Amino acid sequence: MATVTTNKTSADLPRHDDLEKPNVHHDEIINSMSASEQKRLIRRIDARLVITLGCLYCISLLDRTNMGAASVAGMQKDLNMNAANNGYSITSLVFFITYTIFQIPATAIIRKIGPRIFISTIVLLWGAVMIAFGFAPTWPVMAGLRVILGALEAGFYPGCIFLLSTWYPRYELQKRNAVFYLIGSMASGLGGILAYGLMQMDGISGRTGWEWIFIIEGILTCVLACTSCILLVDFPEKSPQSWNFLNKSEADFIVARLEADRSDVYSEPFSLKSYLSNAADSKVWAYSLLYLLTTANTYSIAFFLPIILQESMGFSVAKAQCLVAPPYAAAAVVMFVQAVFADKWKIRGPVVAFNAAMGLVGLALMGYLESPAPRYFGIFLATIAGNANCPALVSWQSNNIRGQWKRAFTSATLIGGGSIGGIFGTTVFRAQDAPNYRPGLLATMLANAAIILIVAAMSFKFSRANKRAEGGGKIIEGLSGFRYTL
Repeated sequence: MATVTTNKTSADLPRHDDLEKPNVHHDEIINSMSASEQKRLIRRIDARLVITLGCLYCISLLDRTNMGAASVAGMQKDLNMNAANNGYSITSLVFFITYTIFQIPATAIIRKIGPRIFISTIVLLWGAVMIAFGFAPTWPVMAGLRVILGALEAGFYPGCIFLLSTWYPRYELQKRNAVFYLIGSMASGLGGILAYGLMQMDGISGRTGWEWIFIIEGILTCVLACTSCILLVDFPEKSPQSWNFLNKSEADFIVARLEADRSDVYSEPFSLKSYLSNAADSKVWAYSLLYLLTTANTYSIAFFLPIILQESMGFSVAKAQCLVAPPYAAAAVVMFVQAVFADKWKIRGPVVAFNAAMGLVGLALMGYLESPAPRYFGIFLATIAGNANCPALVSWQSNNIRGQWKRAFTSATLIGGGSIGGIFGTTVFRAQDAPNYRPGLLATMLANAAIILIVAAMSFKFSRANKRAEGGGKIIEGLSGFRYTL
């Protein structure tokens, strides 16, 4: 993308006299490094940043969604969760209340204290909470622990999305988001197999199999938290001070690429009024709504798929746990292939709409046929669609937002929408609708239909804004030459 001229009246742009910026033109800094050197440097960043965050996201999803595996292992019976008290749905739901409330302040904190310390600390703390899950004597106690877990995890996912968006230009981002997310989605699938293995510890030290699921996964979380404190890096402009990850010239190269792409590496001093004023932008909430509708699908599948496979489709406990894995493996492949072509062709909205249509078909097969084979194929389609849309939406939103504080705010509102989608996904699948859960499946089908309509409306709006800007009209996001990605 060509170097652009900034509109210095924008509230999103830094006060240049307060900041140290390279004196050399961006192109000169970028061209000072050979193509092979640039490729090696980007690979180093990918390995250190994307893989580390992906592994943490892997354990985050395991910790957040292992309720389904524990349920199949006997948790509901032991803790007296039933249709009368809706204990399972309540325990699943309360997580998302604090998870939603704490996201906006958490993304402001991560920008202030740095991602390495912030992320590794909250992961360590929620690992300790997960271990405590294995000792919960009643379901209300477990629900209380889920409230604490939600507060601790609130800053993690938006913090990761925010951090990744600060390191990569707009059209290199979806591949990285996809790798980050596919590591987690693979974990969601393999989590069933892991849970089945941990169930075999039933009786050891007087603890049940489902209790060992929480205890061992909590210990793994604590180990990864300690490792991440060493491996994680801070924002690119501060990376030379982050365990000597990049030297000054390498950091200048990364900053120059980002400045040439969207000119928003440097942030103004924090102002609560300015931070919250980003809520006036309608597209912030449109993306949040899209993510809400998407995660209504992904969370409902994560929480209830093992139960549907066992109770509705008639598979044994072992098969129900293991049959979760193949759809998530397929989702990992599809989301990465989509990301490669979406970055290459610089498109986002059509990918999101296509996935939603695929999810609509998959849920219909899953909910309204009788034979296990086509229903299981529907599970593949629905799982692929929901999971592939998560990195696609995160990347689309990041492509159309400028400014560090606005980026932090919109990361929080996007993932906040996702957490509300989690509430939706856990409440529409009611105990009284077992074993087919058709009202819940119908609700998630309608969510996919709504995604298609919203994407169409946003694409129309962005196309008009781009044409107006090209004709000399209103500047987009306070930057002359900036165009929305469709």
